[in-house]
Amino acid sequence: MSKKTPLCDFGWNAPRFKLHSTTNDSVDYNELLIKPDCTGILVMFICNHCPYVKAIISKLVKDCKVLKKLGVYSVAICSNDFLDYPEDSFEEMKRYSEKNNFSFPYLHDPDQNIARLYGAICTPDFFGFNKEGELQYRGRLDASGKEENNTLDRDLLNAMIQISRTGKGPKKQLASIGCSIKWKK
Repeated sequence: MSKKTPLCDFGWNAPRFKLHSTTNDSVDYNELLIKPDCTGILVMFICNHCPYVKAIISKLVKDCKVLKKLGVYSVAICSNDFLDYPEDSFEEMKRYSEKNNFSFPYLHDPDQNIARLYGAICTPDFFGFNKEGELQYRGRLDASGKEENNTLDRDLLNAMIQISRTGKGPKKQLASIGCSIKWKK
C-alpha cells in the first residue's frame, strides 16, 4: 500500500543511532556529525523490494556521490520485517548494495527501533539534517513515483545542496511516496 510522508518538522533533532552495515562496520550517527567536513547528514529509509525504491536507486546512488563531495554524509536504513519479507533480509541487503554500487552505508535496523524513533512511514523516506543535526528536509527524491525518469527536478539533491551551504532547507517541500514500512506483527 502506498503511503505519503508528513512534511518537514524544521529543527527537529535527529535521534542518534549506531547500526550494523552490510560491510560489517558499525555506523554511529554521532561520529558522522562530528566529522570536520560534515555539512549535513541524509538518513534514508529504503528497502530492496519496493518498486518506488527500485525506480530511483540509480539516481539516489549518483546523488549521494555528489553530496559526499559537499560534506553531506548519507546512510540508508532497512527496517522492514525480514521474516515476512525475506527479500529485505540482511544477506539480501548485502547483495542489493553491491549490485547497485552503494557509496554509502546500508544499515540494518532488525528491531525497527530506529524507524520508530524517526517516525519513518514508507520506503523511500528521506530525512535531511544540517550539521547541527536539525531536520531541514523531509520530502521526495523527485516526482518519479514508481517510474524511472531521469529528466525530473531533483528535489532531494537540490535541498541537500542548499542545506550544506546555508544550514537551512527549502520552505516548499513535497512529500515522498512509497511502500509502507513492513512492521513486525
